[in-house]
Amino acid sequence: MIVLNVIYKCKPCLRDEFLEMIISEGIDTDSRADKGNIKYDYYIPADGSDDLLLIEKWSDADAFAEHGKQPQYARLGKLKAQYVNDTIIEIFETKD
Repeated sequence: MIVLNVIYKCKPCLRDEFLEMIISEGIDTDSRADKGNIKYDYYIPADGSDDLLLIEKWSDADAFAEHGKQPQYARLGKLKAQYVNDTIIEIFETKD
């Protein structure tokens, strides 16, 4: 299984709007429907920062690679250009 912690460092005061756009465009729903997806959920940190955390779990590297070819992945990239200053990605591979 491939697990990702994706931390979006959003532009000041734009985190909530970024998340709203992700939801309204169905990026989260479409990603959850991708073959091999186990988890695709967004979290807002309790510290009040402009960060947005995405936790993704994929059955294997092939499923994750296919996800990167999907239209919603490209749509997310366009939104990031508007709302995000930096993205930190942590990738883990587990046996479960």
